[in-house]
Amino acid sequence: MRMLDNVVFLVEDEPPPEDPELLGVYDGVPLTERGDLWAAGALPDRIVLFRGPLARMCHDIEELTDEIAVTVVHEIAHHFGIEEEALHDLGWG
Repeated sequence: MRMLDNVVFLVEDEPPPEDPELLGVYDGVPLTERGDLWAAGALPDRIVLFRGPLARMCHDIEELTDEIAVTVVHEIAHHFGIEEEALHDLGWG
């Protein structure tokens, strides 16, 4: 976690209505796109997990725990500038 820079993790009940199956989202500026002066006064990046879709897609606590881990890794990867296609290719999609 030391490599994460200015990130907050949040849990919300449901995603926006336009994407009801969304499990998580990264909202911020990836490390690969930040300049030297980026952090001056910047609000933290946000990684949000959505409790409802995660719980509905899983049949037991073990499956839920695994899916949360995959979702967290997926969103952290976006913080490091890894694009969606690369994540799918790596099996984290």
